[in-house]
Amino acid sequence: MAVEAESRWQLGPGTEQGLLRISIIVVVLFAALGIVFGLLSGSFAIIFDGVFSLIDACMTMAALLVVRLIAASNAGGLRNKRLVDHFTMGFWHLEPIVLGVDALLLTGAAVYALINAIDSFLVGGREVHFGLALGYAALTTVVSFAMWLFQLRANRRIRSGFVGLDAKGWLMSGLIAAALLVAFAGGWVLEGTALDWATPYIDPAVLALVCLVIIPMPLGTIRQSLADILLVTPADLKHHVDTVAGEIVAVHGFLDYRAYVAKVGRGRQIEIAFIVPPGEPARTVEEWDRLRDEISEAIGGDTPDRWLTIVFTADPEWAD
Repeated sequence: MAVEAESRWQLGPGTEQGLLRISIIVVVLFAALGIVFGLLSGSFAIIFDGVFSLIDACMTMAALLVVRLIAASNAGGLRNKRLVDHFTMGFWHLEPIVLGVDALLLTGAAVYALINAIDSFLVGGREVHFGLALGYAALTTVVSFAMWLFQLRANRRIRSGFVGLDAKGWLMSGLIAAALLVAFAGGWVLEGTALDWATPYIDPAVLALVCLVIIPMPLGTIRQSLADILLVTPADLKHHVDTVAGEIVAVHGFLDYRAYVAKVGRGRQIEIAFIVPPGEPARTVEEWDRLRDEISEAIGGDTPDRWLTIVFTADPEWAD
C-alpha cells in the first residue's frame, strides 16, 4: 500500500502520527517485558498486563495506518489507484471502526482476566515471586503514567480521537501497574509472617480489582464509535446547520430546505438541499457558486475533514 511520503513535521513527535509511533515502540517493549516477567514470577496479573499492552499495540498500529490513509487522502497524495477507486468518499469511516474494535478488545481482555481471577480464588490462589514482580510493577508504573501525561498534554493541541484513546490505554496500564505495585509490596511484607497463608490470594485479588476498574473505562469510546458507525446525527452540528440554512432561506426567498448531517470519526458530512420557487429567474453558475461560498463560510470549519454538498432544486422530491 503506497502512501506519498509526508513531510518531517507531519511525522514529528508532536504530531498525531509521531505520538502513535512513540507509543507503539514503548508498548511493544513493555508487552514483551510483562509477559516474560509474568511467566518468571508466576503472576497472572503481570501476564495480563503484558497481553493487555500487546492488544493495545496492535490496535495502535491499525490506528496509525488509518491516520496515514486519512491524511494522504485529504492531501490528495494517495498513489494506490485501487484504493482511490474503491474509497472515493475517503477513509473517515475507518476511524470509528478501529476505535470501537480497540475498546471492545480491551474490555474483552479485562472481562476474561476477571474470570481467571475468580477461578484462581476457587483453586486456592497463585504462588508469586514478589521480588521480580515488584521490580516490574515499579518500572511499569513510572513509564505508564509518564506516557499518559505526555500524550494528554500533546493531545490538547492535536485533539485526536486515536491519541485520546491511546492515552486512556496508558492510564489503564498505569492504574494496573500501581495496583500491582501496592499488592506485591504487601505480599512481600507478609511472606514468612502469620499471614503468609494470604499471599497466594494477592495476585488474583489485585487482578480482579483492576479488571473491575478497567471494564467500564472504554464504554464511552464504544458508545461514540457506534454512534459514528450508525451515522447518528450530532444534535449541536444539526442545530448549527439548520440555523444557517434557515437564514439563507429567509434572505434569498427560497421555499424551504432539507439538511442531512452526520459525524464519522473526525469527518463531518453535511448535505443541504434548498428548494427554490418554481419559475425563479435563471442565475449563472457563478452566481450559484458564490451563494455556495456564502453558505460554506457561514457553516464554518472548512477543513479537509468536512464534506459539504449544497444543491438547489425547484422539485422537493430531489431534496427528500
